Amino acid sequence: MQRRQLILHGAASAAVLALPSLSRAQALEKPKTTIAVGGKNLLYYLPLTIAEQRGYFKDEGLDVSIVDFAGGSRALQAVVGGSADVVSGAFEHTVNMQFKGQPMRAFVLQGRAPMIVLGVNTKTMAGYKSVADLKGKKIGVTAPGSSTNVMVNFILAKAGLKPSDVSIVGVGAGNGAVAAMRSGQIDAISNLDPVITLLARSGDLQIVSDTRKVAESEKVFGGPMPAGCLYAPQPFVDKNPNTVQALTNAMVRANRWIQAAGPGDVIKTVPESYLLGDRAVYIDAFLAAKGALSPDGIIPDAGPMTAFKALASVDPKLAAAKLDLKATYTNDFAKKANAKLAKA
Repeated sequence: MQRRQLILHGAASAAVLALPSLSRAQALEKPKTTIAVGGKNLLYYLPLTIAEQRGYFKDEGLDVSIVDFAGGSRALQAVVGGSADVVSGAFEHTVNMQFKGQPMRAFVLQGRAPMIVLGVNTKTMAGYKSVADLKGKKIGVTAPGSSTNVMVNFILAKAGLKPSDVSIVGVGAGNGAVAAMRSGQIDAISNLDPVITLLARSGDLQIVSDTRKVAESEKVFGGPMPAGCLYAPQPFVDKNPNTVQALTNAMVRANRWIQAAGPGDVIKTVPESYLLGDRAVYIDAFLAAKGALSPDGIIPDAGPMTAFKALASVDPKLAAAKLDLKATYTNDFAKKANAKLAKA
């Protein structure tokens, strides 16, 4: 590693930053790997950005290209279409894809709660009282079919509404989403930080459901709901175990760095464009999201069933399907990464 990569941002993170490469001894089957992500600037994907910006992928011998899309569903389409190898996206897509006969497997966790917030527009819905008031309204999501859309459907279902009772509008995960809300183009929004904190601080958003809090997420979904992760087609995982291990090593290292880091450390590391023009907002957003970020990359064993139930609540065909939920994830790579990091 270069000397600059060893500069310490604080005593608490020193041990993490000084760790050597964990997989150089094993030949990588695919050192040039492309990761598709939907909304890279979001704190939901902060571990991915940290692994990239701090050079953790390079330390593992990887040449990673990260391609950003407007939402997780589009990132998934890139992998299905063959233009990317791995998705940095929401875990529940692995359940949906197994149902569709295209098995995907998650191998390292970024978030232990969705960190998605559903809120209403304080201008167009000033008299909001309950979720039932959303009937006939326009709800902005990062992209149709993405995890932000899934959460909307789930919350609507709990209130006795169908997805067809609202209009879903793709607004992205950055300034476009903020503008859509402030201009009144949408009546509600399902999005993530820093977008949510920015809108809440400016008084444009009234929060309805907040899964940045792990306890509230488990209350909403009825159990642990794994969120951002790296997942790939099962054949990719089978053919490239050393590459998947290297990716996992970098991500777990990033997870650990985040838990040891302070807001100032993160601000210095992420690109300026991520801050949406307001560092104070980003700091508040990071503090709100930190508890929902995974400390170790391990996917909770009860998580796949929680994700299945959420999806099944709005899809009768999926609800009737018999899926092998154990095939949607593996913790083998994350456990190895943690064991090696502990020794280092």
